[in-house]
Amino acid sequence: MWRGKAKGPELERLATLAGEASAEAAVAMESMASPRLAEGGKPVPPAPPDLTAAAFFDVDNTMMMGASIFHFARGLAARKYFTASDLAGFAWQQVKFRVGGKEGNVSSIREQGLSFVSGYSVDEMTRVGEEIYDELMADKIWAGTRALAQMHLDAGQRVWLVTATPVELAAIISRRLGLTGALGTVAEHVDGVYTGRLVGDLLHGRAKAHAVRALAAREGLNLRRCTAYSDSSNDIPMLSVCGTAVAVNPDTGLREVARARGWEIRDFRTGRKAARIGVPSVLGAGALAGAVAAGLAYRRR
Repeated sequence: MWRGKAKGPELERLATLAGEASAEAAVAMESMASPRLAEGGKPVPPAPPDLTAAAFFDVDNTMMMGASIFHFARGLAARKYFTASDLAGFAWQQVKFRVGGKEGNVSSIREQGLSFVSGYSVDEMTRVGEEIYDELMADKIWAGTRALAQMHLDAGQRVWLVTATPVELAAIISRRLGLTGALGTVAEHVDGVYTGRLVGDLLHGRAKAHAVRALAAREGLNLRRCTAYSDSSNDIPMLSVCGTAVAVNPDTGLREVARARGWEIRDFRTGRKAARIGVPSVLGAGALAGAVAAGLAYRRR
């Protein structure tokens, strides 16, 4: 009985810690970011700043077709960081989690998921992530969603990605798209090497809302003037903390909530393409993102 009562508060504590850590990482990365460049390599003149409004975009199936972490895992497998059978085995665990919906399975899934990349440095994973983005992700950005992000940038607003994907990979995607920064799952590292722990937990569900609130407090944002975009009902907490919520390529649950609450719906999918995109999402979202972060963090003893 006691465990059941403690489970909720403990999960909330970890979600809050994950959100705060992600916001801290996002601010630190933003301070080190290079100026946005146009196609010719020249710096993009900044729009007059709107310092209290911002936009927050989920990544998987919102900004990018499919799951970013699934594309990343494919790239790691191609580089022999792990085998195809390792990936297939974890994908099956992920399917069972997504279909069964048992949160209690998440810890074991994360630890066994992609722990085989443990012991590598942050610099190496970042370098590999840059390569994999070019190979497997760059052509999977939704043009419609990218245009929405640009609309906010042109209005002088800052734009962050918010994702369960490891923050290092999220930052690469954000940088390549010319956005402000990214909130992602934070794996602890010391002296440039992953230590074996996540900071808090996955940036998933309520943790995303905590991250957005924490970043808003640090950056002086007025959340009533901010906009959040997502495809998933898991992100309703994040969508709800912003003054404007937009459902992009929404799943059934989010579509129903968006209609009930009068949220705008944007769907850039068509026909067979939309159905095909759903497959890597099932295999890759949520716990898979955390598994890579946990794999980066988890050091076999």
